[in-house]
Amino acid sequence: MPKSRAAAPPAEDRFLDAAARLFRKKGFAATTVREIAKEARMLPGSLHYRYPTKDSLLLALMKRGEDADLVGIRAAIRDVRDPVERLRLALRARLRYLLSRPASQVVLFEWRSLKGAAREEMIKLRDRYEAFWSGLLYEAAGTGRLHPGIDLRLLRFLLFGAINGVALWYHADGPRTPDEISDAFWGFVAYGVVDEAHRPHDIGSALRTLSAMEMGAGGAAERR
Repeated sequence: MPKSRAAAPPAEDRFLDAAARLFRKKGFAATTVREIAKEARMLPGSLHYRYPTKDSLLLALMKRGEDADLVGIRAAIRDVRDPVERLRLALRARLRYLLSRPASQVVLFEWRSLKGAAREEMIKLRDRYEAFWSGLLYEAAGTGRLHPGIDLRLLRFLLFGAINGVALWYHADGPRTPDEISDAFWGFVAYGVVDEAHRPHDIGSALRTLSAMEMGAGGAAERR
């Protein structure tokens, strides 16, 4: 009995995967719609019918990636009740996803190319994603195990910057796995890098001196 061939991916996925490969290789601005159609082995008209512009392709990549990322994170934390541990595991899942999908890295670095309505839609997707992470941080803070008054928005920026930056230097044959890298970053944040014997006696006062606490309306910590 002849072996059945694997079903071809849907046309939408073929176009998006082709776009991700080319955007990563050549950059968003240098890639043409015709090149994407050729890479996907589809007719340019079929591409235009589904995605009239490159912006719409990049936006679709972003939405597909964000949905898949959140699915992975929610699966990683589903059975964990401790909010602080949920945050650690969520960071692990985020890094795993980022390093396993080339398309996620395209979105990470090319989103600034979006203009007009596509950019507005991207901002909505970004806000939804950031709201999810803000929720995890507020739940962790609600346990009383974080320093009271710590600027959670800056903490989110720090965690995102560290995790997303791994995509710039990570190699699969390197000395650490994605989980080990994520846990190391978490350890730096959660337990500090200064030895306990050399830490200030009053951590709260030290954090206030370093402007690490939340600021009132119009404060620098609230500016983007």
